[in-house]
Amino acid sequence: MAKKSAVNRNEMVKKLVKQFAGKRDALKAIANNESLPLEERFEARLKLAELPRNSSKTRIRNRCEITGRPRAYYRKLRMSRIALRDLGSNGQIPGLVKSSW
Repeated sequence: MAKKSAVNRNEMVKKLVKQFAGKRDALKAIANNESLPLEERFEARLKLAELPRNSSKTRIRNRCEITGRPRAYYRKLRMSRIALRDLGSNGQIPGLVKSSW
């Protein structure tokens, strides 16, 4: 079996998050509803804990769409600073002016 890269692992986590999103939201709504009895809310928390750990949205790592780099990530552009700089230097990003870097 081939070793999985961090990029592939992140894609698997994204798929799990999408798959379990509805179930997680429903269980969280029950668990956080103060008007329900304590036993019912506790049961919802237990069911939530039984779901796969990687189905949580916070486990997704922001990665550059071009290089897959996880660091120095610009959310609006969905790319890393290095990819931004390369594309900017080549004039492929409209409106980006290279003053000095």
